[in-house]
Amino acid sequence: MATLKEFEEALREHGMNMALALLERLRERDRATRTVKPARRLTGQKMTPELARSILELHASTGMTQQEIAFKVGVNQGRVNEVIKRGKWLSDDPHAPEAVARDKALARLRGDPKPRRPAAAKGTARAGERKPPAPRARRNQGELVFGDL
Repeated sequence: MATLKEFEEALREHGMNMALALLERLRERDRATRTVKPARRLTGQKMTPELARSILELHASTGMTQQEIAFKVGVNQGRVNEVIKRGKWLSDDPHAPEAVARDKALARLRGDPKPRRPAAAKGTARAGERKPPAPRARRNQGELVFGDL
């Protein structure tokens, strides 16, 4: 099957200027009737405890599916599922796992540097001091033990 571009090149090769003019008029008519459609994807709202409570209220009072609730409220369907099944986002606690994850993601989007842990939190050894490796258990070479099979 030839593409439109190949068809147009073949018309040019054979000198069919009238067919090319007709093709161009059809293109102009198509451009005139073409409309710009809005994006299908909606930007989600920030999840708040109030929004989570409204999701639970819609779930309890109406027979709407999670997908319908998500569309009505303007959030991702996965967020609706998290609120209904696990009770996430119902507290305003900034140390809740979902709030911490959200804040980390927002920091990544802003390009903030990663927070570094202090040296004392990593271990008791200082930067220049290293612990010697633990000795390995030695066995005689060539000796078969039933556990090795």
